[in-house]
Amino acid sequence: MLTPPRTVVRREGGLYALERALQRRGFRHVAGADEAGRGACAGPLVAAAAILPEGRRGEIEGLADSKLLTPASRERVYEEVVARALAYSVVVIPAAEVDARGLHVCNLAAMRRALASLTTPPEYVLTDGFGVDGLDVPGLAVWKGDRVAACVAAASVLAKVTRDRMMVELDGTFPGYGFAEHKGYITPEHSAALRERGPCAEHRFSYVNVAAVSGRHDAPPRARRPLGARPDEPMERLGAPGGTVGVALGERPRPSAPVGEDVVMEGGEG
Repeated sequence: MLTPPRTVVRREGGLYALERALQRRGFRHVAGADEAGRGACAGPLVAAAAILPEGRRGEIEGLADSKLLTPASRERVYEEVVARALAYSVVVIPAAEVDARGLHVCNLAAMRRALASLTTPPEYVLTDGFGVDGLDVPGLAVWKGDRVAACVAAASVLAKVTRDRMMVELDGTFPGYGFAEHKGYITPEHSAALRERGPCAEHRFSYVNVAAVSGRHDAPPRARRPLGARPDEPMERLGAPGGTVGVALGERPRPSAPVGEDVVMEGGEG
């Protein structure tokens, strides 16, 4: 049996080199997937997927890892990605679902759903950092993929801009936490607001810093979120919690998220 020729990724190709190499091997529609909000202790987890066109139309000026762009640049690149992409999709996972199912499970499920929602079926998938199973096409998990592959960078911009816009809206619903500024990430200002006001319904109670100020730090991660919270009311005003989120039969609670590590993974306050 003949061994197929090796795929050569040319360094001078920059952000588009990996996709171009795959396209030369016959994979025309290369999808990238990424998420935003993994390290935040409040707000949703957002995943996105994108397929950029072949050739010059798929080359977007200024496209880069979303965490390396200014807010204004991200907005401009976002509009270009939406206008040019062959297909794109965005999936939002609420904070309560992150608590109930676990961060890593939700992260993979969100990327899988985003890829499955693409109107142009991908022929190859590139993901940022984590491999995604359950796909019907070959794929590759790329370390720092949003700095290596254009389609992953495009997905990172879609996810980041979508989530940032949501956090600005949540700042109006839950004033006093500074969501519009820090977007739910752990900053000194956010930590001070948590200590003063207690967590709100958009905080992730499975995170150790939120659990510590909620008085539920001794409960298993998935049993920390009190039930019955109104979306406009901080949790500390609800009185004694009357119930918890259950853990599925035969499933052990996942350890609480290592907050500091998650912030580094998401790029700090971004």
